[in-house]
Amino acid sequence: MKKGIWISYDLAVKGDYPSLYAWLDLNKAVECGNSIAFIKYEFKDDLVIELKKDLESKVNFTNGDRVYVIYSNKDDQKIKGTFIRGGRKSNPWTGYAPDLNDIIDSM
Repeated sequence: MKKGIWISYDLAVKGDYPSLYAWLDLNKAVECGNSIAFIKYEFKDDLVIELKKDLESKVNFTNGDRVYVIYSNKDDQKIKGTFIRGGRKSNPWTGYAPDLNDIIDSM
């Protein structure tokens, strides 16, 4: 089965980008912005498990590397996302929004 998916990747400065880029090129990925690509990925049964196994067999990942996949669930067609390598970090934008509790209205 083939399914369209988006892959977001962050391999840090010394990451194995040549192997990841070779894998993306082999899968005819389309660039969608900084560190995100769209591919039509071929799999047999479980997209996430097979994709993770495929990538880990081709790319030399190290601690701190992150890969996130966005796809539609085969059961309910809802959009889902999961890390297949690494995990979530703190939001870099935390603290930028004004604190609405500090606004004083006067009449």
